[in-house]
Parts: sequence; structure tokens; C-alpha cells
Amino acid sequence: MTSHAGTVASAGVSVVAPGVFAVAPGVFAAVGRAACASEGLAARGLLARLLGVVEPSAALLPVSSRRSGQPFLEGRPELSVSLSHDGGWVAAAIGIGVEVGVDVQPPLPVSHGMLRRCCTSTAFAALSSLSTVDGEFAWMWSVQEACVKAEGTGIGGLPWSVPVEVGQVTGAWHGYRWHRLPTPVPASCAYREPA
Repeated sequence: MTSHAGTVASAGVSVVAPGVFAVAPGVFAAVGRAACASEGLAARGLLARLLGVVEPSAALLPVSSRRSGQPFLEGRPELSVSLSHDGGWVAAAIGIGVEVGVDVQPPLPVSHGMLRRCCTSTAFAALSSLSTVDGEFAWMWSVQEACVKAEGTGIGGLPWSVPVEVGQVTGAWHGYRWHRLPTPVPASCAYREPA
């Protein structure tokens, strides 16, 4: 569901500061425009800003990467972090005691084959009747990517296997809960649900 401002309303997500969202207890995400030419550097800057709002004692910690590419904060294993950047947009997420993933995906033209591969049969049929296929698919893909990032598997986790329906703003997959974020560009956050 799209509001008049072009953002997606998502049940359970609240704004805690401009561009910063409380997604669930202990789960926070931020989305913004890249403030410099390097989107990767801008994403790390956004993470530092998010940490400054949510967990100030960790705001200046170095960010390292696991072999899988998944980022982590040195010396703070209880904090899970995730970064994303694409098309001049950046996103960051933090989970306090919970695994987290975030993805930002500006709309791009999408092929019929990509839709077939990444959508359930009902989503494929629903997309076929929309004039905004690229935008809706970008929302769906951001959910799929956020889920496999939270899982720590990335593209190897087969993001296209995460079922997302047209217009769906929250859902669950393999023990992970996901939410579309109320942002002007498609972005979603996923986190492991408490056992």
C-alpha cells in the first residue's frame, strides 16, 4: 500500500529520527541518499549515524566483514549489522541480540524471465496487471535480499525463493520476520524472530 508521499506504510515500523526506523524491539534501520561518491563509504557513515542514535557506545567501532561478506562490528558480537547501497541510496540496520538484514533497491526495468524466477505464481499474475511493475518488483526484491542477508547467506541463500506477494508489507520466512520500510525508495529490513 502506497501513501500520498510515495512511501510504503508498514505495520509495526515507527520513525525514531529522520530516516531512522524502529522495526521491532532491538531492530533498527536507516535509509538515506548517499552523501558522497562512494556508496559503500556512505553506507558505513549511515551505520555510524544509526549507531549514534541507537547504541552510541558502538558508533565509532570499526566495521569488518566475514568471509561471506556479511559485516560485523569488532568487539560487539551482540550487535548484528547489515548494509546496502544501490543507485545513490544507502541503508543500514542494527539488531541488538538478533540477526538482521537490510536492502535498498531503486526500481529498474525488470525482465519477464526475472519476474518468473523471483515471484510466486500469484505475485507474477498480480504484477502482470500493474502499470508499476518495476517499482513493485523492487519492493519485493528488497524483502527477498533483506531476508537472505539476515540469514547470512546472501545470494547463495536463493533470495528469489522467499515468497512475497504484491502489496505485502510484512511477513515471515524460515524464522525471519520482514517489513518494508516507509521510505521513498524500496527498502526492507528482516530479522530473526525470537524462538
